[in-house]
Amino acid sequence: MAVDEVRVESYMTDVEPVSPDAWVTDVVDRLKAARQYGDLPVADSEGRLLGCVGAIDLVEVAGDERVEGHMRPDPVVLRPGMSVKNASRVIFRAGQQSLPVVGDDGELLGVFSNGDAVRSQIERTTPSKVRSTREMLEQSYDTAIDVAEREVEVAGLIPTQREVHADELEGRKYELRNGLAEPPIVVAYGPKTLIIDGHHRALAAKRLGIDRLVAHVLTVSPDAVEELGFLRTARLAGLSGLDDITVDEARHPLIEKTGAGQSATQR
Repeated sequence: MAVDEVRVESYMTDVEPVSPDAWVTDVVDRLKAARQYGDLPVADSEGRLLGCVGAIDLVEVAGDERVEGHMRPDPVVLRPGMSVKNASRVIFRAGQQSLPVVGDDGELLGVFSNGDAVRSQIERTTPSKVRSTREMLEQSYDTAIDVAEREVEVAGLIPTQREVHADELEGRKYELRNGLAEPPIVVAYGPKTLIIDGHHRALAAKRLGIDRLVAHVLTVSPDAVEELGFLRTARLAGLSGLDDITVDEARHPLIEKTGAGQSATQR
């Protein structure tokens, strides 16, 4: 699907709106606890959008005042049928992190953020990775491979890559915290689950205390494939679990900084 065909309605996120008669102190607590959204939509009892409120609107406002007097009415809005590309342009021009999505009757349907735009692109590229991995396995072993999206136990994942980069690991932690992480691709071979793509994500999940991850699971039957190449690779590398992965603290060779810092390829 072309980027112009990807619609906001497929990637917008549900959000609980603020009532216009809510206390400022309660809204401030919600804003402090939120990670993804810079503003909160304000809606009436029938769900119609009245305005938006953010931290900047509540600076030096007493906590026992009502939000209605401090919200920004008539905000810029998105429509569910807009393309993600055009919605991203509107968000950029509005100078916001996110914008409310409304229907024809003004009903609040959700919000669409910069993060949702990124997620839409991640989810568009993942199927091609899964497809190419499946085709490679089917050609290599001359057998049909089942594919499903489901949760896997992080603790039980077997790596096929010995090393990850510390800076990229931190990036994957951020993505997991904010719901932006691309699902890893794994192969289920009998009782064993091997990581094919997503070692940084898997280790980041373990370090964040996440027990289960949604993954694209390609199932290979031991009855059809006597010896799986990925499993042999893991065994020869001495990899039986995520704790066997080495974290390279050096900056990734593609990462470059300005000033005194030079890229690894320049040193």
